[in-house]
Amino acid sequence: MNLVKRFSKIFRMKIFRIITLSSLIMMLIVSCKSTNKISGTMENINRKWMLVEYQDFTKAELTKLEAYMDLTKNPDSENRYTAKMGCNGMFFTAELSKGKAKFSGVGSTMMYCDGRMKLEDSFGKQLPNMNQYKIEGHFLTLSDGKSIMKFVAADWD
Repeated sequence: MNLVKRFSKIFRMKIFRIITLSSLIMMLIVSCKSTNKISGTMENINRKWMLVEYQDFTKAELTKLEAYMDLTKNPDSENRYTAKMGCNGMFFTAELSKGKAKFSGVGSTMMYCDGRMKLEDSFGKQLPNMNQYKIEGHFLTLSDGKSIMKFVAADWD
């Protein structure tokens, strides 16, 4: 009878250990998933974006001009970002949070590039009006409720 009690006690301890270990593993899995989801969203916007859809410009034109907006974080100038729409280097301030966007201080260098200024002029005037953003997969869409600028992540193949 003593042997049965001892076996029962060992069996209960093993079951307790299995349940405890399983619970810890489940908590770790749940914790990692939620952390990845939160940080993944923020990381996704802070990258270089290639312009693929805007006004009446064709995708071929935008690709030829190598039009992009770089939202990579700059540790020296918080909320300062750059863009290039075919000629001049552009710069601006942006605040992006929870689908809301605020662009200001748009400026650029002052070179003239024959046949390459229409997109740059239009983008520079329209960007401050963009007040919403949405990330879907590898695409970023900026909108003001009437018009859109659609980008694809430059590091996506």
